[in-house]
Amino acid sequence: MPFDDLSLDNLESLFPAEYGPEKTARAKTAFFKNLSLALHRYYGGKIQVLPRCGIYSLNWFNLWYTPGVSKISTTIRDDRDASFELTGRGNTVAVVSDSTRVLGDGDCGPSGGLGVMEGKALLMKYLGGIDAVPLCIDSRGKDGKNDPEKLIDFVKMVQHSFGAVNLEDISQPNCFRVLDELRESCNIPVWHDDAQGTACVTLAALINALKLAGKPVDKAKIVLLGAGAANSAIARFILADGGRGENMAVFDNRGGLHPGRGDLRANAGAYRQWELCERTNPGRIDSIGEAVKGADVLIALSSPGPDTVKREWVRSMASGAVVFACANPVPEIWPYAAREEGAYIVATGRGDFPNQVNNSICFPGILKGVLAVRARKISDTMAIRCAHSIAEFASDRGISTDNIIATVEETDVFAREAADVAMEARNEGLARLDRSWDEVYNLARADIAAARSLTGEMKRLGFIREPPPDLMQEILRQTLEEMS
Repeated sequence: MPFDDLSLDNLESLFPAEYGPEKTARAKTAFFKNLSLALHRYYGGKIQVLPRCGIYSLNWFNLWYTPGVSKISTTIRDDRDASFELTGRGNTVAVVSDSTRVLGDGDCGPSGGLGVMEGKALLMKYLGGIDAVPLCIDSRGKDGKNDPEKLIDFVKMVQHSFGAVNLEDISQPNCFRVLDELRESCNIPVWHDDAQGTACVTLAALINALKLAGKPVDKAKIVLLGAGAANSAIARFILADGGRGENMAVFDNRGGLHPGRGDLRANAGAYRQWELCERTNPGRIDSIGEAVKGADVLIALSSPGPDTVKREWVRSMASGAVVFACANPVPEIWPYAAREEGAYIVATGRGDFPNQVNNSICFPGILKGVLAVRARKISDTMAIRCAHSIAEFASDRGISTDNIIATVEETDVFAREAADVAMEARNEGLARLDRSWDEVYNLARADIAAARSLTGEMKRLGFIREPPPDLMQEILRQTLEEMS
């Protein structure tokens, strides 16, 4: 099978019909993992560095390096903001992680998250026309514990080489401390994609899901399973966008968040969940099974399933129920199971099911927008504006129960996000450059098109090699053996 033909439809047909929906879903997960390992080994990673300037002879190094580059150094010395124009800084993001919470795999060691960070950099380039550098660091102190102050100091030291910083896969409560400090102390945007990015794209999907279900957000009863960085930010964004705390309940592995949670009150400075304890679940419900009865929305970002969310919970929800089961790699409940129990709309974090709620729809666009106007930070209102931009894009082209949110194949969504976010940054006085909506939109479209064209040309000319044609069949055979 040619690699260009790797699509959802083709992939479904690779597995025996007798597998059924659940075993097929597990087989696809195993296939993706096995093929990913083989292809990473084949390519030796996913990104590389290429020049953007002309090298017409070796004598041109006198311009790009010494002695000519001395003028660049002294110009930036006298005007620090000149670094955004005279170097690649203005379109470059640092992807920083200590790899303490890598996807669903936990603490993978300082370099264990490098594959994920390379993937983030790849998506930024291909989807947003942004250059990105993965930086996995060792934040452990002498006691072997991860020290958030090391992450903070590291970012402060490297910020002068980048236009923005994307924090990734940092365990809580360190992630809260790191983001809060760096958002205020750095002179460039610092973005925590696991929290703000997940909240942004989830809010976008929720806006359209509730529109289809005919349920206003201020009337909807919403239950969130999981109270980590992602769901904590999601709850805050929903509340900021019109949701009502008295209609919301958030659950962690100890029960419901509410004012009676003394364990969280005692750590209010470290854990941001105490704010949610004060604002939600006034009835102090501690059983999620009870809370979900009659609920309009269940948003799960917790332990991978497929039985984390029980069928009976979905069955007890209100008519027209919305279920987001977004754990990776296995959702808390399989989409087919949620639908069998009456869910009207189901979303997951996976691209091989309908309604993928994934950060890749968000971060390339929002980061492109802040880079385009040299924003000083990314506020929560900018992230919420991005959520509405994504929702509006999908709504404008048409939504349905199996198509509530834009996909990565819809290139224009990223340019629209960039322009909308840039205008919000300008309105909030956070933009250094005064660019119009059209200027940012056209810049983003051009950079995205250039990145994709360059990748296509490298493939066509053989600088990106196509894998051996029999590799996919070998991986399929391996996966079928594992599933037997």
